Amino acid sequence: MPPSDALIVRRVLDGDTEAFAILVARYGDRCARCAVRIVGNREDAEEAVQDAFVRAYEALGEYRERDRFQGWLFRILINQCRSIAARSTRRERTFPDLELETTGLLELDGAFTLDDRLTERDRLERALAQLVPEQREAVVLHLGEELTYEEMAAATGGGVSAMKMRVARGVARLRALLTEVYCV
Repeated sequence: MPPSDALIVRRVLDGDTEAFAILVARYGDRCARCAVRIVGNREDAEEAVQDAFVRAYEALGEYRERDRFQGWLFRILINQCRSIAARSTRRERTFPDLELETTGLLELDGAFTLDDRLTERDRLERALAQLVPEQREAVVLHLGEELTYEEMAAATGGGVSAMKMRVARGVARLRALLTEVYCV
């Protein structure tokens, strides 16, 4: 059985700094996927993830075992994503790897060809880019990362009801934007 996050944190704090690599390996891919969906491009996402892990390492003494390490790390990551997104509005935003089939945002009849699905993904990416940052963040965390509302609240510092509202409004706005595309 792999060691718990809390045990690894204790090992790092006790001087085994290389044990932090276990946490990076355990959460790196998920953080990268989340960051690219929030900030909109891989370059900024990589920067956010690297900064988040550095900040997490530096703040390990503040981590409390009663908190889930993943939630604590995501809180740091989301703050980094927010900072980077605010600085990098100059770059074009894209949102790769979002699967329409898993988000359930489009309910269209008929089978899609590969070209159709790529076109649909482009439409979804453009629609996501038009959401206000709080809604985009909530939609990505809930639908993309499958976090519960409680986990989202802990990661973002918002309340559970606020997270539910952001997801509901974000999904409604996405549906409206995607419907506009089909009505044109």
